[in-house]
Amino acid sequence: MTLLGIIGLAELVVILFVGLFLLLLPLIAIVDIIQSKFEGNMQLIWVIIVVFFNVIGTLLYFIFGRNQKIIQ
Repeated sequence: MTLLGIIGLAELVVILFVGLFLLLLPLIAIVDIIQSKFEGNMQLIWVIIVVFFNVIGTLLYFIFGRNQKIIQ
């Protein structure tokens, strides 16, 4: 079965999974940022980065931002 003669069922499933992943990952990052403590305005800065630079901002947060948390 094809959608408009271009996209088959397997491609549609892959597109939906990738889309869900790209939507879920920034949400997980924002929840982690909001629940954590940062010095100064770093919490606000990380939220802005993740919101405006969706995938790249999320990757940057998981690579660099998690190390900036204040451990209590």
